[in-house]
Formats: sequence, C-alpha cells, structure tokens
Amino acid sequence: MSVNEKIEQAAEIIQSAKTILIGAGAGLSTSAGYTYSGDRFEKYFSDFEEKYHFRDMYSGGFYPYKTEQEFWAYWSRNIFYNRYDQPPNEVYQNLLNIVKDKNYFALTTNVDHLFQNNGFDKLKLFYTQGDYGLFQCSTPCHKKTYDNEKIIREMIDAQKDMKVPIELIPKCPKCGESMTLNLRSDDNFVEDNGWHQAAYRYKKFLSTYLDDEIVLLELGVGGNTPGIIKYPFWQMTLENPKIKFICINKGEAAVPKQIDAQSICIDDDIGEILKWINSKK
Repeated sequence: MSVNEKIEQAAEIIQSAKTILIGAGAGLSTSAGYTYSGDRFEKYFSDFEEKYHFRDMYSGGFYPYKTEQEFWAYWSRNIFYNRYDQPPNEVYQNLLNIVKDKNYFALTTNVDHLFQNNGFDKLKLFYTQGDYGLFQCSTPCHKKTYDNEKIIREMIDAQKDMKVPIELIPKCPKCGESMTLNLRSDDNFVEDNGWHQAAYRYKKFLSTYLDDEIVLLELGVGGNTPGIIKYPFWQMTLENPKIKFICINKGEAAVPKQIDAQSICIDDDIGEILKWINSKK
C-alpha cells in the first residue's frame, strides 16, 4: 500500500470513528514547531550554549549548574518558551477539529500543555509525566503542586547574566527546601490530586469503551517511554480485533506483525497528515 493510500484509509477510519483514544508523544509537539535544538535553541539559549557548550534544551536541563540562580535562569526560559509562549498552533488545532465532535480522550507524555492551551477539554486529558507549569517540593515533603506562571514570568523579566535574583528562587511553603519542576524523572515525582483524577478518568474511559470499535491514534511516540503509550496500545489492539490502530510518526512508524492487519503506519510528518485529514472533513 502506498503512503497516499494509507493516508486516505486512515482518514476514512478516523472520520467514521465514534470513539478515539489519542496517544501523543514528543514527536507531535516537534511537528508543531516546538523543537529543542537547531534554530529555536539558538534563538533562546545562545548565551547558555556559548558558556556551557550544550547544544539542545534537553541537555541543558541536566547540566550541573553551580548555583540555583543559574539553574532557574535556564529553566525559567525553558518553561516560558515551551509552556507559556504559545500562540494557537495549527497542528494541535487540526487535531482538535478532527476529534472535537467525537468521543475522545488523549493520553500524553508531553509536559508542554499544548493540548489544553489549544482548546482540548481538560477533562479528556491525562498528562502522565507532569507539567512544565507546576512546581513541587524537591524533597518532596508533601503531595501538592503549585502553579508557576507568575514566578516564571518574574524570572524572565529579572534575569541577568544567566542568573535570576536570589530572592526569586522558589522555596517549599511547607519545609523551606528548594522547589523543583513537577516532571517525572525519579521517585520524587509528585502525583497530586489532579494527576490522580486524570488517571481515574483515563481508566474509566478504557473500561467503558475498550471493548468497542475504538480507534487508537498514536502520534509521535518514540522509544524513550514505550511502556506508557506504545506497548499498551499494541496490547489493546492485540486483545480486541475490532480496534483499529493508526500510527503517524516520521521515522518511527511500525507495529508487531501480530497486529499488522489491524494497523496503519504512516512514516511522514504528523502536522502535514493531520492538515490533510482535517481538510477532508
């Protein structure tokens, strides 16, 4: 089957579907223009690159900065440009237009909030790995997260020479230890009430619809955390012959042979494919 035939078949399946479960990874946001390297990195982090010699935002997040002032200068920029500096995005808008009139749910490992900022119903989203927009205690001494937009914007405005003023360094209101980002990187990740409520809604969606003729739409999921979306989607497809599995991911579109007959894999740019499918509504 040619790529064009696959795209047309995928469009027909999606358009006729009543229920769609989206599984979204980093490739979706990359297609939307939120790249972590190249020109975008140079635009916002050229001074950090010159001083510390890392070449992308991901690497910068793991750099052993000598002071918290430097750490938060880097992370405030990272958070601002990947979480708050978000005009409406065509790729996410096309995806929303495709699924908005259907029974949908989106499971994502992305932490950039692009789904919700582009109009997706927050009650139909589960951000499994955290959110750039939340802080938590680094210890953590309690299971609560805190919105960080105000302090991040203050850090952006006040930073100088790749440092933020020491008085802006966030501290836990309970124990006084440093705050950190609510991102899953170790066992200290805080799963707060909002996280558990979203997990419950996702579990309820699966229990309600997984035995029906559901479409699993995997977008941009790579190999970093396959146990969250990719492998479970494959297993769901294997266990229910009525499921249709569609994977769109440039460079990483493949399925096990056991579910090949139920699957369509499109090795192409996600944004362009969603644009085409949306145009056929």
